[in-house]
Parts: sequence; structure tokens; C-alpha cells
Amino acid sequence: MEWNFRSASDLAAALRAGEVSSAELTDAAIAGIERDDKAINAICVPDFDRARAAARHADRARGRGEDRPLLGIPVTVKESYNMVGLPTTWGMPQYRDYLPPEDAVQVSRLKAAGAVVLGKTNVPLGLQDVQSFNEIYGATNNPWNRSRTSGGSSGGSAAALASGFGALSIGSDLAGSLRVPAHFCGVYAHKPTLGLAAMRGMVPPPAPALPAEADLAVVGPMARTARDLALLLGVMAGPDPLTIGVAHEVALPPARHEALGDFRVLVLDQHPLLATGAAVRSGVDRVADALADSGARVERHSPLLPDLAEAASLYTQLLFSGSVARFPLDTHEQLQARAACLSAHDHSLDAARLRGMVLSHRDWIEVDNRREIHRHGWRQLFGEFDAVVCPITPTPAFPHDHNPDLLERRLDIDGVEHPYFDQLAWAGLATMPGLPSTAIPAGRSPEGLPVGVQLIGPMFEDRTTIRLAELLEQQIGGFQPPAMLAQAAQRRGRALPG
Repeated sequence: MEWNFRSASDLAAALRAGEVSSAELTDAAIAGIERDDKAINAICVPDFDRARAAARHADRARGRGEDRPLLGIPVTVKESYNMVGLPTTWGMPQYRDYLPPEDAVQVSRLKAAGAVVLGKTNVPLGLQDVQSFNEIYGATNNPWNRSRTSGGSSGGSAAALASGFGALSIGSDLAGSLRVPAHFCGVYAHKPTLGLAAMRGMVPPPAPALPAEADLAVVGPMARTARDLALLLGVMAGPDPLTIGVAHEVALPPARHEALGDFRVLVLDQHPLLATGAAVRSGVDRVADALADSGARVERHSPLLPDLAEAASLYTQLLFSGSVARFPLDTHEQLQARAACLSAHDHSLDAARLRGMVLSHRDWIEVDNRREIHRHGWRQLFGEFDAVVCPITPTPAFPHDHNPDLLERRLDIDGVEHPYFDQLAWAGLATMPGLPSTAIPAGRSPEGLPVGVQLIGPMFEDRTTIRLAELLEQQIGGFQPPAMLAQAAQRRGRALPG
């Protein structure tokens, strides 16, 4: 049996039944990494010796009758999380030797839940790209087509999951960094409600790990099944104990429905500022058809939907105001001069990016106020609907593009070039108001690349979108191992699940 592609829930059941040991699962995962990761480059910092020791410890604990949510299950961790004994670089060469003094709160939670950490997964420089490559660790390839990106910034984690390197991974999401790689690699990811999962220790080096509140960013789970998202979110959710004095479990509302036919869903595939490629529209349609065939209420339009163009502009300004906040003064002044030349009638996302880079505090407050108006609009929308189905990006995984000037890059959408960063508009739809969003596989493109969609839900109703993902997985299928890996497994005489 090929254990490496089994779900975490299946592995937990097999461990409890005594069908396999954690040491065996860990050895199998390490063997898979050593065999296949040279071509993928997902695991940038292996930690195999400590993983084997943790697996032996998990087996002894189970022998004593212990049972924790992730006891003995091999997992990976995004490189950007602090982990004692391993470097945290965020892909920045000047910090290649930086060793954090303590584990990130989510790494501590993984360990407390009994997980076996195999190592860290690759990221882009400073986590600021839709691809995962940097000078220290190189580029991570897409397991479906190595000439394509695995996505970013949690691209190493998505590629690891698609390749069978661990059953779960933890990542982060500011500009689709959980959802985009999941979409590109054919796996599942969940962007939690803003503030649901503590972020301390997911911080660029050498900054201190403080329990600061994030404006847009979240940390969240990645997996090969929707059920496993719920399992890992249960471990990750909860405030930082430094902010409340004690550990505290979050009581999220249950899913709104348990049957697919009971859901009320708004389906979107058109954006006023960005084309949507045919392959992605087909994925959205596949999900919409499955919902309709199951008796769900499916609508394509609603007057309650907040304005998508303004949402994209607000998100872009908030995102770029934060990303350039520490630029040198002379660079900031150059940007101010460029922004002053913009026409008041220029409502493009390029203009929004430039305006965001030079927002005054007064202007930021006004953008933030507009965000609150959008949040109110979403609350009204979710009085009529349970979820919104829409794209994550307008295309499947695109070819590697390492042009150091990100603003010069272009994205090909069905033969037409668009500014590279415009593709973030769909991901920002959930990020700007802080809504939960679950990324699910929704088929493949004509070239055989994975296509995913996102399920956006009401704030703090994370269980609703994850349950909808689980029901859709039963209806249309979910993760499938990449063809190259499946063929190699067949040659070894092993059948992969699914």
C-alpha cells in the first residue's frame, strides 16, 4: 500500500488500529522525498533525524494509550514559520543562517497534537510572489508539469502535498498564498477568518515573534482532502495565549447545512477588471452544475454582492500599503512623484497599486472605512446565501517567470497579456474583508493542469465552507496524484489512492 498519498484521517485510523506505526509512515515519507523531491524541490529544509525521533516517541505514546489529533502523522511546515533548530529565512539570502529562539505558536500546536514534522517547505523571496523561488533554495516545480510554477507563497507546501510528502502542511495567506498553490497543484487549502488562528512566530527574520494583529494575513491548513482541513484547523484555531493569558479553544458555529441540496450558493466567474480564462470558467461551471444537480439553490447574480471593482481596488491599496511600508525614504518619494501624475479617472489596478504604495495615514483610514462598508455588504449577502463560488486566479499554473522586476511581468490569459499582479483580484475578494475561503480541486485544464475554485463564506463560519468542500468532494471527486508520480508508483507495483 502507498501510505504517502493517504489522507491524514485515514492515517490516524490506521495508526489507532495498529495497521501501521508512525515510524513506518515517517520512513515511507522520507523515502518518497529522497526519491522524488530532486525534481520538485518542495522540501527546502529537511529535518529527518528529528522526524524519526518524533515518530518513535509517538509510537511509544500510543503504546501507553495516548491519542491526540495528529499523533504520529507526518506533516510539513512552511519555511516562514519559526522552528527551533531550523533556519527561518523567508528566502532572503542575508538571513540564510538565522535560527529563531523559539517555535512559532502553530509549530508548537502541531507538536502538541502529536504531529511528526518532516521539514520546511519552499517560499518566494520575502513571501512576495505568486511563485516559490529564491536565491537560497531555488525554484519549486509544479508536480503536474515541472515547467510550471507550484504557486506562492505556500508553493512548497502545495507541491509537497501533491507529491505525497506528508499528509498535511501549514501555510499562510495574504494574497492567496494558501489558495493559489492549492489551485495550481490540485490540493485543498483553507484561508481562515481573519484573526481565527494565532500568527506569532510567522514573522520575517530577525523580527521578534510578537502576538501582533495582522491587517490582511492569516495562517491556515493545507491538505489532500476537505475533511483533513477541518482536522488541522481544529488544531490551529484559537487566539495567542499571550493575548489572553491561557490557551483557549474557539467554538466556531457548526456548518449551516449537512446536505449539498440545502445550500444557497452565488456563483461568479466574471470580474470587471480582469478576464477569466476558459479553463477556470469550466472549473467554476463544474462546481455550479454539481450543486444544481444536487438540488442546491444556485444563482449567478445578486444585487447584494459588493462592488467587485471597488473591492479589488481597496484590497490592492491595503496590500501594497503594507508591502512597501519600510521602503527607503528616497524610494517612497519617487513613488509619490509617480502617483501624483496619475489621472483621477485612472481606476486600473496598476493605479491602485501605486496609490496604495504612497497612502497617507489619513487616506489609509478612508480605505479602511470603505472596507467596513464592504464587510457590512457581505453580512447582508450571507443572509441570502451560504457561500460564494468563484475563481482563485484566472488561469491554471503558468510557466516559471523569474523576471526580477515583478511589475514588468505579464500573465497570459487565453492569449491576451495582463499585468502580473492583476491575477490577485479574485484572491483579494475574500482577503480584503477577512472572510473564510476554502480552495478545492475542480477538475483539470485541457493541458492536464489542476484547476481549483474557492468557496467564500460568512465571517467565522469556516465550518460552512469546509463542509461544503467535503460534500462537493463526494460529488465531483477531489485530489488525484499527479500523472508522473502515479505512473512511477505503478512501475513500483503500488497503487495510489483515488
